[in-house]
Amino acid sequence: MATTTRLVKAASIAASIAIFTALSASLALAQGSFPSRPVTLVVPFAPGGGTDTGARLVAQKLSLKWGQPVVVDNKGGAAGMIGAEFVSKAKPDGYTLLMGNIGTQAINPALYKKMPYDPDRAFEPVSLVAELPLVMLLNPQVPAKTAKEFITYAKAQPGKLSYSSSGAGGSMHLAAEMFKSGTGTFVLHVPYRGGGPAIADLIAGHVQLTFATVLESSGHIKSGSLRALAVTGDKRVPALPDVPTLAEAALPGFNSISWIGILAPGGTPKDVVDKISADVREVLAADDTQRRLTELGALPKGTTPAQFQQLIANDRKRYTQIIQDQKIGLD
Repeated sequence: MATTTRLVKAASIAASIAIFTALSASLALAQGSFPSRPVTLVVPFAPGGGTDTGARLVAQKLSLKWGQPVVVDNKGGAAGMIGAEFVSKAKPDGYTLLMGNIGTQAINPALYKKMPYDPDRAFEPVSLVAELPLVMLLNPQVPAKTAKEFITYAKAQPGKLSYSSSGAGGSMHLAAEMFKSGTGTFVLHVPYRGGGPAIADLIAGHVQLTFATVLESSGHIKSGSLRALAVTGDKRVPALPDVPTLAEAALPGFNSISWIGILAPGGTPKDVVDKISADVREVLAADDTQRRLTELGALPKGTTPAQFQQLIANDRKRYTQIIQDQKIGLD
């Protein structure tokens, strides 16, 4: 009887081990096969802006690595909140991702009292993709060749000039408002649904000024369609080595830089987030990706999810203070 009992227990243990092994293998196979179908990368702005340009380059590289299409889907409007809300409500399985930026993840929560989602719980940070220095741009018909000359020109006609942005509350908007506050100029704000349309209307002469990412504007600068007066970071940009910083040119201490990064819907499993993050860092580290982004004026920087989360938290705190100190409001 005892022998029979021992045999039954041994068989039961063996069966349990077999089941556990099969489940583990199945789980490992499932994890290893991600993605097994197309992935959607939502850009919460219109095509043509810095966030969109960076998203398309990364999507192309991830498509090659994964052997599955990574489809860029532009859902612009409401300072990026329409696209961000769409992703926040998507199934948390890694197949719908957001290419957020400093505006959607750090500035909007500091600027808007009510948002259509909880910014602290709606997303799982995956990886930073790149820092995007901004550049102060003029339509070439404006008779100012330097930042100081534009300040003098703007002060002579308050309220008669206008600037475009990718939307109220975005990095373009905040940089321009910081410039206005620091120089005592009054330039009207005209928000658009993304950086692409904002730059298009600047080239057309419908507005006179904008602050855009180097990534989305370097081609227009080199062609002569736009005039670059200054970059807004604390150092010059390799893609525009002859363009001074705004701190050098007119406003000591001025520093405003954007960034883009990938996020998943809140509740996405950690193993999926970690895999996407590792793959994003791998494609960003490739020499051709580094070279292409740098040539366009971006500074490629992949991070772990925890590092990206810390960046978002730090910038949200920083911009909350800037908005309060400089009394920046929505036009």
